Amino acid sequence: MAEDLPVPSASPPPAASAACGTCVFNNAAQLRTLGVDVSGHDHVVALAGNPNTGKSTVFNALTGLRQHVGNWPGKTVTGAEGGFGYRQRHYKLVDLPGTYSLLSDSQDEDVARDFLLFGQPDVTVVVVDATRLQRNLNLVLQILQITGRVVVALNLVDEAHRHGLSLDQRHLARELGVPVVPMTARNRQGLDTLLEAIEQVALGTVATRTRRVRHGDDRTERAVSELAARLRRDHPGLSNTRWIALRLLEGDPGIERAVTDGTLDRLSRPTPHAVSSETTGT
Repeated sequence: MAEDLPVPSASPPPAASAACGTCVFNNAAQLRTLGVDVSGHDHVVALAGNPNTGKSTVFNALTGLRQHVGNWPGKTVTGAEGGFGYRQRHYKLVDLPGTYSLLSDSQDEDVARDFLLFGQPDVTVVVVDATRLQRNLNLVLQILQITGRVVVALNLVDEAHRHGLSLDQRHLARELGVPVVPMTARNRQGLDTLLEAIEQVALGTVATRTRRVRHGDDRTERAVSELAARLRRDHPGLSNTRWIALRLLEGDPGIERAVTDGTLDRLSRPTPHAVSSETTGT
């Protein structure tokens, strides 16, 4: 189960494997620019999902009272952060705004998209409603275009069974290429399995994959490649340049705004100081 921090241990925590992906220490500057202080934590976990999927219930189950809230830098959107311990490691959990898409023009979508693109969390847990799986998978698939370091929390399975719905999480996991954990968060059912899946993805001990969008048209592919190469040249610290190039070619207003107002440059060249102002709460 999740433990209250700090986690007592008789020996130092085991070192993360070389396959641990982004690693919180490598991303500390980007995360501070986004308003997240990761000091004292081994891994960063983002919590994403559509509204009304039980995301807050999952957040509360993992963090208990170890939570605080504050405004995202430069936004009117509030966010919650918390911490939990599991098997001698400390995890920072960042609850992203509930959103249906990463492509719409709103501050909620901007915050969620920017955190996944530039914060590069070690794990992204996407909470989906098992009774509305088709609707919720849209966001899962969009996130998988940015990162494969994902765990799908298949919440409200009790409601799905009550409605006569049968769910094959193993088949879904094979199709998505990431772990899928059935759970009922309000009863803490499946929480231990979720914690184990988070650890496996954070340490790179389970294989996951991103879902790259490929266009059949050679001219489109050439345009994406050329624009992605220019982005890498102009912003050497920028990740996910192909995804950003696709969004620019599609006329995504949020990404266009990030380029014109300097956000893209600021987040690809983070400053070494924290910028958030947070208040402690429960």
